[in-house]
Amino acid sequence: MEVLAAVIGVCVGAAIVLAVVWLRRRSAREVARQLIEQAQVQRVEELQAVIKQVEAALGPLCRDALSANSEQFLRLAETRLSAQSRQGEASLDTRKKLIDEQVKQMTTKLTELSAALQTLDKDRRESHGSLVKHLETTTRTAAELQETTTQLREALANPQRRGQWGERMAEDVLRLAGFIENVNYRKQAALEAGGKPDFTFLLPQDRRVNMDVKFPLANYLRYLDAADEPVREQHKGAFLRDVRNRIKEVTTREYIDPGNGTVDYVLVFIPNEQVYGFIHEHDPALLDDALRQKVVLCSPLTLYAILSVIRQAAENFRLEQASREILGLLGAFNKEWGKYVELMDKMGRKLEDAMKHYEELTTTRTRQLERQLDKIETLRSEQQMALPGEAEGDA
Repeated sequence: MEVLAAVIGVCVGAAIVLAVVWLRRRSAREVARQLIEQAQVQRVEELQAVIKQVEAALGPLCRDALSANSEQFLRLAETRLSAQSRQGEASLDTRKKLIDEQVKQMTTKLTELSAALQTLDKDRRESHGSLVKHLETTTRTAAELQETTTQLREALANPQRRGQWGERMAEDVLRLAGFIENVNYRKQAALEAGGKPDFTFLLPQDRRVNMDVKFPLANYLRYLDAADEPVREQHKGAFLRDVRNRIKEVTTREYIDPGNGTVDYVLVFIPNEQVYGFIHEHDPALLDDALRQKVVLCSPLTLYAILSVIRQAAENFRLEQASREILGLLGAFNKEWGKYVELMDKMGRKLEDAMKHYEELTTTRTRQLERQLDKIETLRSEQQMALPGEAEGDA
C-alpha cells in the first residue's frame, strides 16, 4: 500500500513538474488557466484510474487511505499552481509596466514628432511663400530687363542715338575718373581746321588729345540677331570692315595735329566691353593696325585707365612746375637774404664802434673832464675867486 502510494505520488509529481516546465514557456494568464483546467482533468482521470486499481487490488480497506492521499496530492498541486499563478501575475504586471512605459515614451516621441512636422510644414509654407514672392520679383525684373534691352536695341539701331549713347557712356567714365568739364576736358570743341571731336582732353603745356565716340554697331547688332550661321559670318565680316573704315576716317580728320597742340594719337571709344572683346577675339590684328595709324581703341575700362594716366601725368607736371617755381623763389630769397645779412653785419660793426666810442665818452673822457673841473674848483676856492654869477648874487 505504501509503495503504491509512493509510486503514484512520484508519477503525479513528475507529471506536475513537466507540466510546470511546459507552462513557463507560455503567457502567464493563459498558462494559469490551461494549467488549472489540465490539472483538474488529469487529476480526475488519474484519481479515477488509481481508485479503480486500488479498489480492484486492495478493496474497501485501502479506499480511505487512498482518499486521504489524493486529497493531500490535490492540496499540494493547488499550492504549487497558486504560487505559479501569483508568479505569472507578477510577471504580467512587470511586463505591463514595461509596456506602459514604452507606450508612454512612444507617445512622447510621437508628440515631439508631430510638433516637428507641424513646424516643418509651417517653415515649408513660409519658404514656399517667400519663393513665390522671389519668383514674382524675378519675373518682374526679367520683364523690365527685357523691356530695357528692347529699348536699348531700338536706340542702338539709330545712328544718332548710338552717338548719344556713346557720349553718355564716355561721360560716365569721365565722371568716375574725376574729370570736370571745361577744367579737364571740353565737349564738341571746334578745331582751327574745322573739325569737331566729341571730347578734347586738356594736357599740360597747352597740349590736347582728342576722342571720337561715334562707333559703328549696326552690323554687330545684325550679327547678334541673325539665326543662321552663314548670315552671322556675313554680318561679322561687315562689322569688322566697318571698324577698319572708322579708323581710317578718324585718321583723315584733324584730330591728330601736333603742329596745333595735339598729341600724335587719337582715341576712339567703344562703348561696350563685349564689343571690344569681340573685336580682339575675331580680328586681333585690327588693334595693332589701329596703333600703327596712331589710333587707340578704348573700351570703358581701358578709357578709365588712360584717363587715370593722363590725370596723373597732368598732376605730376603741375607739381613739377610748382616745384620749379618754388625753387626759383627760394633762390631769389637766398640771394636777398645774403645781401640782408651782409648789411646787417656792417650795421652791427658800426653799432659796435659807436658803442665803444659812447662807452669811452661816458667813462674815461667823463672822468678826465670831471678831474680837471675838480682841480679848477679847488684852485678857485684857494684863491677865493668868485664866479661872475656868485658875485652878483652876493651883492
